[in-house]
Amino acid sequence: MYTIKKEFSFCASHNLECLAPEHPCSRVHGHNYVVIVELKSETLNEAGFATDYRQLDTIKKWIDDVLDHRHLNEVFPSMNPTAENIAYYLFNVFKETYPQLSSITVQETPKTSARYEP
Repeated sequence: MYTIKKEFSFCASHNLECLAPEHPCSRVHGHNYVVIVELKSETLNEAGFATDYRQLDTIKKWIDDVLDHRHLNEVFPSMNPTAENIAYYLFNVFKETYPQLSSITVQETPKTSARYEP
């Protein structure tokens, strides 16, 4: 099995609901997010790729257009914008376009991340 990964980044703010008012994440704050897209394939194409990284440019465009420099509570009004929920949401946005998609990781800081893998 071959696995490839590509990272995308965006800056955004959010505040998390369902937390005590004194919890720092209940207040509006921002992150420099990193989204790591992972695809798997049992075979390689004639060029020797599992997937050509250039084929993932539409993910970058979507992230830039929809998420970058936004308040995520407004982007996702029906969900609490945790890293876990964002990873799950992004997986479902891209799984039809990229059938080899195996997981999405959303990193809020260099030390914290959430991964969705069905």
